[in-house]
Amino acid sequence: MDSLIVFGASYLYILSGLVAGIFFLVQPRPSQKRLVILGILSAAIAGLLAFVAGKLYVDPRPFVAGNFVPLVPHAADNGFPSDHSLLVGLIAALVFAFDKRVGTILWIVAIAVGTSRVLAGVHHPVDVFGSFLISIAAVVLGEKIVRVVSTKKKIV
Repeated sequence: MDSLIVFGASYLYILSGLVAGIFFLVQPRPSQKRLVILGILSAAIAGLLAFVAGKLYVDPRPFVAGNFVPLVPHAADNGFPSDHSLLVGLIAALVFAFDKRVGTILWIVAIAVGTSRVLAGVHHPVDVFGSFLISIAAVVLGEKIVRVVSTKKKIV
């Protein structure tokens, strides 16, 4: 069971990138352009939100608070928000904005990654949940910005 947790915590996020890459490649050119613009904007927003959230809320990692060795090696820094969960959540939210079915599959992968990070002892559930909320907020805000700018400038 530990091997499965370690795989999920350390490597499963790669599947999100692969699925999103394939999804991107099969999209028509206008959708690809919109995906790139929304992806870059959402990633910047998520990075900013995560930075601010990490400064406002400090959550010692479970292995630090509980004084045990985690299943995956990690620095004893602030666990909030979870970077892995932020990445897979951002990918899932971005794809979900374009395709609910593929986005749902990516959310299942994101939940598996987040759960694995918790079970590995490197994050608390709030770290993962907070990352997912930041990811969703970043994509929603990014969509609003793209919509406003594109109606004024016709970029997308």
